[in-house]
Amino acid sequence: MKSYNLIGSIAVLNEKTRNKEKTAEELLKKHKNIKTVVISKSIHSGLYRLRKTKHILGEKTKETIHKENKSVLKLNIDACYFSPRTSSERLRIAKLVKKSEVILVMFSGIAPYPIVIAKNANPKKIYGIETNKEAHKYALENIKLNRLNNIELIRGNVKKVMPKLKIKFDRIIMPLPKTSFRYFDLPIKNLKKKGYLHYYLFAKRLPKKDIKGLKIKKVTRLNQISPGKYKYCIDFQKA
Repeated sequence: MKSYNLIGSIAVLNEKTRNKEKTAEELLKKHKNIKTVVISKSIHSGLYRLRKTKHILGEKTKETIHKENKSVLKLNIDACYFSPRTSSERLRIAKLVKKSEVILVMFSGIAPYPIVIAKNANPKKIYGIETNKEAHKYALENIKLNRLNNIELIRGNVKKVMPKLKIKFDRIIMPLPKTSFRYFDLPIKNLKKKGYLHYYLFAKRLPKKDIKGLKIKKVTRLNQISPGKYKYCIDFQKA
């Protein structure tokens, strides 16, 4: 059986899947938690990192509730970017958070990082910035679903929002690997001395030297994107 991603009760087949109807039928038969099967019709692209999917079998819906790391996340898979494969990475970051930290998540989407951190650590406050209207709407709903009161979400472009923030953060997360380099200078001013920056990127080679007053503390290799190219997270600490 071909590989697929499971987001809540929706199985998303790879666009190259053959015999998609048969595969969908087998998935629905073998896995009672799967209610809908769709096939990806495009790769994630554009400002909001969206993709198109086509319904194959099961309930005709693109909306679901995904559960991970003590958290529930509601979303529309066509209107919001979300990767279930980053679940363990989100928990890794949450376990690094110390009591009473003030945290910023840039490009926060439906708020998986803020919510997983709030559910698995004890931060003082978490801020999230997201420009996608639909993702922001679901993020606000997800805060209510998880009964959290220490998360503040801001809808807007990080380049416009961050210069106005008068807050110094203990930790800043940048989960936008494809174009994160365009925003690399933004978090430096808002990061406390000895604060941490978690910088995600796609790369074949990684910098081995500390840069821009940031010391590399750890490099985590995540999933493979293409031959020789991987998704990484570099954990920096501000000097």
